Amino acid sequence: MTRLLAAALALIGLTACAPPSPAASPGKLVVAGYGGSYQEAFEQAVLPAFEKTCGCEVTYIAGSSTDTVAKLKAQQAAPQIDVALIDDGPQAQAVQAGLLAKIDPAAVTRLAKVEKVARLPGDVGVGFALTATGLAYNSEWYAKNGLPAPTKLSDLADPKLKGKVVLPSITNTYGVGALMLAAREGDGSVEAGFAGVKKVAANAFTFDTTADVSNYFLQGQAVASVWGGSRVETLADKDFPIKFVYPEKGAIPLLATANVVDKAPHPDLAQKFVNALLEPGIQRKLAAEGYDGPTVSDAALDAALAGRVVGPEQAAGMTPLDWKDVNGNRAAWTDRWTKEVEQ
Repeated sequence: MTRLLAAALALIGLTACAPPSPAASPGKLVVAGYGGSYQEAFEQAVLPAFEKTCGCEVTYIAGSSTDTVAKLKAQQAAPQIDVALIDDGPQAQAVQAGLLAKIDPAAVTRLAKVEKVARLPGDVGVGFALTATGLAYNSEWYAKNGLPAPTKLSDLADPKLKGKVVLPSITNTYGVGALMLAAREGDGSVEAGFAGVKKVAANAFTFDTTADVSNYFLQGQAVASVWGGSRVETLADKDFPIKFVYPEKGAIPLLATANVVDKAPHPDLAQKFVNALLEPGIQRKLAAEGYDGPTVSDAALDAALAGRVVGPEQAAGMTPLDWKDVNGNRAAWTDRWTKEVEQ
């Protein structure tokens, strides 16, 4: 537990048993979200402005989506987190477990501006950033070796790519994406998905569990993978020759969702924070910092930036996963993946 979080929890305990005074702080909002570049973007582009507006302090706890959901489950009887920023897959699990509260449209007035792809069932949470799961490849290596740019997952099964592909493990969201891309390229069934992934797996030298394959590309171990568009653009900023491809059958939308925790210590502040994430200015900053596409209709981007994020045209061509179905089968798929794919 960090010192800031301990202080936040101490304050929560005091305000719960003592009447507020005019001089009292309105609270310390606790936000659990992504680490790495996401955390940097939030601490630079989002938190200072919100703290100034609300007159409060924000403690940011970094962790993966699955880590955050695990924390929410452990704290369900006495939540210590106000807002959870998590991927749409784990978010669906959190909803099913009753860990999240509905968005209040009276407080989150920006909800009406959210695009259809980012509206969640029952408005329990909302998508605040959109990227896509598709294909990533080293354009310089491909050109040097006379390979055309991949257009579909099965292109990664080319014998020339033997030992040059890194596939995500099914334990992370991109691994589920790989399975679904293979399924869509076939007849849409899970059987077709496994058959397709196994062909590509013959070229894979490893299966990444971290959802961040940057080092594999940078070190020359990998020249192709299934990855997210925003992560590809972030690596491209390092002058690395990497490009992102929307597969022929469509990429898979990957939503970063903002959620008010059920029985959050500061529910009103939590709703205001979610609303702030949907403001055009913040949406533009997040796009510029992390290359995630805006999820609201009025966050116009300049042409150069718009060409590097998921836009309305790409979003219209993406079909979301049925996460209730995916999560219901995830354990069985993971077991099968371990036995048949990662051999």
